Amino acid sequence: MQKSRRDFLQQWAGFAAAAAAPGWVHAAMLTPRQTAGPFYPPQLPLDNDNDLVHVTGLNTVAKGAITDLSGRLLDRNGNPLQGIRIEIWQCDANGRYRHPRDSGQQPVDPGFQGIGHTLTDGEGRYRFLTIKPVPYPGRTPHIHVAVYPKGEQPFITQLYVAGEPRNARDFLYDQVPAEKRHLVTAEFVHAAAALPDAELQARWDIVLGVPGTGG
Repeated sequence: MQKSRRDFLQQWAGFAAAAAAPGWVHAAMLTPRQTAGPFYPPQLPLDNDNDLVHVTGLNTVAKGAITDLSGRLLDRNGNPLQGIRIEIWQCDANGRYRHPRDSGQQPVDPGFQGIGHTLTDGEGRYRFLTIKPVPYPGRTPHIHVAVYPKGEQPFITQLYVAGEPRNARDFLYDQVPAEKRHLVTAEFVHAAAALPDAELQARWDIVLGVPGTGG
């Protein structure tokens, strides 16, 4: 399938995520920080948008369980943060990152973009079309996430799959206090409201500590 940015942008324009009610957010509800890991792409692909499963010029779709990932970016008071860049990056369905230091033996999936970005809208909403994360040697399935608040240092974390048994043995997941792990975990479920081509849907909000910053 040829990638169509127009189609995806139209779908984004019609996206009506449930709005979180403004209000004070307890510090325990702030999204925990995590490491960026070693495989952030050293060079961004020319095709760098919020659709990671359709690469311009290819008629193939990425391997894996295609997922409609969405949510909101909020400050600690529950207010939306708009116009903020959010990036995600992850390995493909073969467990390969698009990085020269990835020494995996499986081939890289050419149909998977590997990294993508978007800007939050006026309600703080973001959306990506990606795949459900898969494990690679030494790690449970996860998606790397970076938020770039204006004039602040990036906020970096990782998103995990709810109910994944490998989570219990993952050294980075284990660093998150047990009572806060739900803040970096999402359900990947079958849903009729997902975007076309998407098999699964995941909803995850990101809450930053100080209004307008990555603290």
